[in-house]
Amino acid sequence: MHNRIFWQSAFIISVVAGCATQDATTGPVAAREPSLQDSPSWGPETPPFNDEIVLRGDGFGLVKFRQPKDADRIVYLDTWVRDLAPNTAYLLQRAVDANVNDDCTGTAWLTLGKGTAAQALVTDDRGSAREDLFRDLGAFQPGATFDIQFRVIDAATSAVVLTSTCYQFTVSQ
Repeated sequence: MHNRIFWQSAFIISVVAGCATQDATTGPVAAREPSLQDSPSWGPETPPFNDEIVLRGDGFGLVKFRQPKDADRIVYLDTWVRDLAPNTAYLLQRAVDANVNDDCTGTAWLTLGKGTAAQALVTDDRGSAREDLFRDLGAFQPGATFDIQFRVIDAATSAVVLTSTCYQFTVSQ
């Protein structure tokens, strides 16, 4: 029993010691707390921004919806799907709703891609696909907030295979 306590204590000490940094002139120093300067330059100062969109239905999908804080106002849509039909083309679409109330009622579905060019998600032989998509939000003023919903459709039949719930997003500057 004492041997187990010794090794547990030694492990904890080694983990804590590993959290310190070494300075060549002064020896070990405590690890520095992250500052605001260390933060990535993504999204506005207050949420909602940078959503992780979950898509469910005939399979599963995830869209990492990210916008850096810069003048370009480009949103990056790192999209991944799985458990869909193999070797099949799908399209990611979104609909927005300016009435921000967590109830997505928008019906104007826009196919997303690389800028304004639609880009298919083509699954491999296991039914998985991944694409790095993006969209220019320059038409929206910084601070504009909207409800947004996503779906994935079969490119040949337009059948909806995956959908998301309603999310909110604020355009960064």
